[in-house]
Amino acid sequence: MQETAFHQKTNLLRPSWRRRTPPDPKLIRRAAPFIVTALALVLWQLVTTLGVYPAFIVPPPTAVFQKFQQVIASGVLWYHTGVTLAEVLPGLGVGLAAALVLGYAIAKSPLLESLLSPVIVAFQSAPIVAYAPLLVIWFGGGPSSKIVTSALIVFFPMLMNTVVGIRTVPLPLRDLMRSVQASRWQTFTKLEIPAAMPVLISGLKISSTLAVIGAVVGEFVYANAGLGFYINLARNQYDTPLVVVGVITLTVIARLLYGTVSLVERRVLAWQPRAGHNVARA
Repeated sequence: MQETAFHQKTNLLRPSWRRRTPPDPKLIRRAAPFIVTALALVLWQLVTTLGVYPAFIVPPPTAVFQKFQQVIASGVLWYHTGVTLAEVLPGLGVGLAAALVLGYAIAKSPLLESLLSPVIVAFQSAPIVAYAPLLVIWFGGGPSSKIVTSALIVFFPMLMNTVVGIRTVPLPLRDLMRSVQASRWQTFTKLEIPAAMPVLISGLKISSTLAVIGAVVGEFVYANAGLGFYINLARNQYDTPLVVVGVITLTVIARLLYGTVSLVERRVLAWQPRAGHNVARA
């Protein structure tokens, strides 16, 4: 206590210009993405200005920005983005629904895990690019094959997170639910889902970005619309700025999906203290 009082008196005796308040951690976290983006743009412009690579390989940011303006004004970018989103969102929904249902069943039944795990692991071990042509043959060249491709790439990580999340529910809490004679539905809604929610949200973050990859892989194989098709078309025309435009658009879609899941996480897991908040308080 005496040392604390001494430090307080010492701080009061210091000039006002030397008493600096520490920066706000929240402000730093919010500004960090913009600072990193600005530094990346500066580095990009520096590489093109120095001529490290020819402009047709690494176009300057100004050329990409001009191409953005052209394709947005013409409406072509909006059209292909809408096509890709119409494949990503249903694929994400189907993949999540299948993974949650089957993952919960596997977590509750070791026998089912023994029966299905070899098939699931074997199917997952093959790259999505390898069997994407088969999906086009089976489901056609329309959006159905892209939705299935997106759902399949989403399925495995969400399945694993569901199994881990349900199985990591503390046993004392399960015993508590049995002691109060809770039904299976009450145990599911009041205990298992809330306890597994942090792991489920983590799987959903991964799946939201993978869904974009799955749809684009399907468009690379065969499509007549969508951002994957648009990037392929630009590549064949050696229009590198347009390729960069397509890639940036895909990145923005994935980031928006990830950000949406993060907002859901803040709402759903508002009761859970964050490590950063605890450190700030400490």
